[in-house]
Amino acid sequence: MKRPNLDSMLLASTDPDRLRDWYAAVLDPAASDTVDHYRVLRFGTFHLLIDHRDDVGPKAADPTRVILNFDVADARAVATRMDERGTEWVAPLEDRDGSHFATAKDPDGNYVQLIQMSEEHLAAMERGETGA
Repeated sequence: MKRPNLDSMLLASTDPDRLRDWYAAVLDPAASDTVDHYRVLRFGTFHLLIDHRDDVGPKAADPTRVILNFDVADARAVATRMDERGTEWVAPLEDRDGSHFATAKDPDGNYVQLIQMSEEHLAAMERGETGA
């Protein structure tokens, strides 16, 4: 039996073009297409689908419920692109022993977290070290 594979996520928006343009500008997806009425961004093997919906408000009502985590190669560069687009920060870029973390709000108020793990932390994770 084939196991489930988490392949995509749907973000509903009152302004899907603005949302798609922001994600494309700050996170440089591998692909950005329109399929039917969906704006589809591909990050690795994961697809972020953005759709227009009339039954949602212009801002996320509970943005801490779901946080989109992006593993990035250069968190400083992504944070700079976000700053250039006037992004609001929940937690600005922070260096934690060589790994970098930040949490921002996309134009609809959804939380987007940047994660750049150091080589040391990645190696520790590979060895199964959790720090607990």
